[in-house]
Amino acid sequence: MTILVTGSAGHLGEALMRTLQGSDSPARGIDLKPSPFTHATGSIADRNFVKTQMNDVRAVIHTATLHKPHVATHAYEDFVETNVKGTLVLLEEARAAGVECFIFTSTTSAFGAALSPNADEPAAWINEDVASVPKNIYGVTKVSAESLCELFHRRHGLPVLVLRTSRFFPEPDDSPAVRNSYDVPNAQAIELLYRRADIADIASAHLAALESAQRIGFARFIVSATTPFRRDDLGALRVDAPAVVHRLFPDSEQLFEEKGWAFFPAIDRVYDNARTRAALGWQPRYDFAYVLAALREGRDFRSPLAHAVGSKGYHDTVFVDGPYPVA
Repeated sequence: MTILVTGSAGHLGEALMRTLQGSDSPARGIDLKPSPFTHATGSIADRNFVKTQMNDVRAVIHTATLHKPHVATHAYEDFVETNVKGTLVLLEEARAAGVECFIFTSTTSAFGAALSPNADEPAAWINEDVASVPKNIYGVTKVSAESLCELFHRRHGLPVLVLRTSRFFPEPDDSPAVRNSYDVPNAQAIELLYRRADIADIASAHLAALESAQRIGFARFIVSATTPFRRDDLGALRVDAPAVVHRLFPDSEQLFEEKGWAFFPAIDRVYDNARTRAALGWQPRYDFAYVLAALREGRDFRSPLAHAVGSKGYHDTVFVDGPYPVA
């Protein structure tokens, strides 16, 4: 039977389709946009379209969404239509079709204000127990969709796992300050310490979730590269993050200098993936230690899958101030 992947023209959707097809797993991709990995085009909020795509489907991986970069270009109603109604339609039709499990791609942006402690506070330690305090319509609709997933498990018995993914996009940072101070590989290498994952690890987490969903029933999991930091590092990370990194990785300073890279002076949050690794048996490969090994060997630290998927962007429009219309 088939695995249905929504958002198959996007970064993660394509990565999943490539991975599933590479392992000879039957997979069907759907998206609003045509692509080499999209078998049918249509809206996930269109019930008739979704119903026709559920034939012979044993599992759904739902990655389709409006993202944070769309906040300035799309109405709140658009976010509700895609992220909430679209998820509801998929859940209802998946249940009606007897689908065995449903994997929902959410985001660490769901934590919202919890990710930004006051300047005089330690960095935030973010695990699944931290309460969500969404800061924008993107976060609100993703949290709402998560709640629908939980409802369908509790009321209807559908096994659903929610994966709150950290950053994995290859595009420049959405912060102008970061874009203007660090080149893209430099910034993304540092983020693997605390708030990023390679798309290959994101994809493998989704496949691990497929295998575990019926056993677990329902849960939310953080999907990010394994951090080398501990809770007792949190105070120092807000004051002098490079000192903490150099203590843990003594040759990191020299390797960065040889590359012409710099470290962020401070880090404000740390994502803890321990629960995900334990529950799903998932072992991310592309962490900061991998970055340093790649620098020693003079090669790119990104995975072959990241290179294959490449950069897609989020808008067809080119903006004057950079890839995003707002910070």
